[in-house]
Amino acid sequence: MSTPSARRTSGLFIAFEGGDGAGKSTQAGLLATALQQRGLEVLQTREPGGTVIGEKLRSLVLDHGQGDIDPRTEALIFAASRAAHVHQAILPALERGAVVVCDRYIDSSVAYQGAGRGLGTDSVLEINLWAVEGLRPDLTVLLDVEPVEGRGRRMQNGAEDRLESEPDLFHSLIRGAFLERAAADPAQYLVLPARTPVADLAATILKAVDEHLT
Repeated sequence: MSTPSARRTSGLFIAFEGGDGAGKSTQAGLLATALQQRGLEVLQTREPGGTVIGEKLRSLVLDHGQGDIDPRTEALIFAASRAAHVHQAILPALERGAVVVCDRYIDSSVAYQGAGRGLGTDSVLEINLWAVEGLRPDLTVLLDVEPVEGRGRRMQNGAEDRLESEPDLFHSLIRGAFLERAAADPAQYLVLPARTPVADLAATILKAVDEHLT
């Protein structure tokens, strides 16, 4: 399967990655707020989701009670949601010159379905790059969390969704895949321990984003 080249855009694309309970949503929100306070246009969004069809697909793949979902179907649902998200929301924002702050992107599929479900990281990566026409983030912030710590954080926030409720071994595979991706391309990733105080994380992330804005 060939992957088309990404369309060139004038905006900035920041993705947040990491295991469940790492604090991605919190840090994405803090970054978006800080950039908006500077007068920048910011699209804060999430995956799966970010569009009408994406949110419907999110409920299918994450909510309990949807019936059995085999790994390949799960991977394709995520890829379909991502394709809609990129073409309907992310690319238009980047073409306007906005900063896109996204909670999860392709690396989550590579980790969860490629490693966690055993489909193969290369195969899942290829499918998703095709779905988004090769669009990659300018910077990926990886918040690294140990499975036990992540579960403890999630339980404080209420019931776990279908993927969050998988056993710790599943989440260990995911963590390994994220770290492997980051190690293979260190210039693309900012890897930070999730247990770092929230304010300190936010400051480090904003500094890294500033280097991409200048």
